[in-house]
Amino acid sequence: GINCGSNLMDSVVDKEQYRSKLTDMQFKVAFEHGTEPPFHNDYYNSKKEGVYFSIASGAPLFSSKDKFDSGTGWPSFTKPLSGAPVKETVDKSHGMSRTEVSCSKDGVHLGHVFDDGPRAQGGLRYCINSASLKFVPKEELSAEQKEQFGF
Repeated sequence: GINCGSNLMDSVVDKEQYRSKLTDMQFKVAFEHGTEPPFHNDYYNSKKEGVYFSIASGAPLFSSKDKFDSGTGWPSFTKPLSGAPVKETVDKSHGMSRTEVSCSKDGVHLGHVFDDGPRAQGGLRYCINSASLKFVPKEELSAEQKEQFGF
């Protein structure tokens, strides 16, 4: 059926609905453009296989297959999942020009993308805050998700 413009409302997220579901750090990073401390976050050194979803909407964003150790202390990926709602915008805060990465489904601030990633995988490094992500190990993915994400 046709839905008359309700997508517009869906994309404007009421962040307060997530406040009680998230830790203070998760909320600060996801909705107030905070940054978690390097090396003191959940996923920077995780080698587990699975999929990383947005902490708010649950949209699938990144795969462990594209994760690498950048030595920066934050989870780093060479690319988002195919078709993931990952939006890039120029961020001129802190006297720098960087490319911010966010989830277009819920407005969650994910991190930034840099051009110093592994050359063989395209040269990009998506430097993502663990606090913006929910990891689901491949064993807990549905059969459909396993097929979709190649596990």
